[in-house]
Amino acid sequence: MTTPERTCVGCGVKLPAKGLVRLRLADGGVVVDRDRRGGRGAWVHAESSCLARAVKRKGFERAFRKAVS
Repeated sequence: MTTPERTCVGCGVKLPAKGLVRLRLADGGVVVDRDRRGGRGAWVHAESSCLARAVKRKGFERAFRKAVS
């Protein structure tokens, strides 16, 4: 069995899913999805630099396929 890989929406590095934090949309905002409920999500390193880069490069908009405020 292979480990699922995900791509950080900030820096673009691919890692096993357990090395990244999953985010999802809830009530119009982005929240941490600790339960990994399914649906469309975005993955990012738990570092402020990757989070800032994802916001600057509109990585969340691409991942969620909709505008994020």
